[in-house]
Amino acid sequence: MTRLMQALILLLALSACGGEKVPQLPRLASDATVLAFGDSLTYGTGAKTEEAYPARLAQITGLNIINAGIPGETSAEGLARLSSVLDETEPDLVILCLGGNDMLRKLDLMKMQSNLSQMIREIQGRKIALILLATPRPSILNLKSDPVYAALAKENKLPIENEIFAEVIADSNTNSDHIHPNARGYQKVAEAIAELMRKAGAI
Repeated sequence: MTRLMQALILLLALSACGGEKVPQLPRLASDATVLAFGDSLTYGTGAKTEEAYPARLAQITGLNIINAGIPGETSAEGLARLSSVLDETEPDLVILCLGGNDMLRKLDLMKMQSNLSQMIREIQGRKIALILLATPRPSILNLKSDPVYAALAKENKLPIENEIFAEVIADSNTNSDHIHPNARGYQKVAEAIAELMRKAGAI
């Protein structure tokens, strides 16, 4: 009985300190190019250009980060332009953040998932490292990221930052309106992504 209790305590301790392991990425060279690909959340709507999360992330990491955010873009529109942007920029890592406008416009979420899945396949097919950023479902109360992002991350073994946009947009101190962060919010987003990159071994 004593041994059984000891085994149970050890199992509980391991569970408490564990959590799911972050999928690992190749370590980025100091001259690596990172492509931030998305919509207004990537572009930095609600703040100045130099306050958008890609600019802040570049300051934190010292990496060359390209802001390829287009305000109002849907997942279908992102899918249509992805290939040419990848050809043009030849990134070592892509940070993908799309889908918010699909939800705002109440477009088919199954189609959104399919579009995101095709973008993931395109990026991974080129042997480019990938991080997924989740966007929240539009809501006045209790903002939460749509479950599709976590499902895609699990299916494709991707590092994901699943909560940061929901957190900063829900906080009046870090949002500029009900769907965009302010400068302080984008700083928090950049810090969260940098931390995820560290956990994934990219930096």
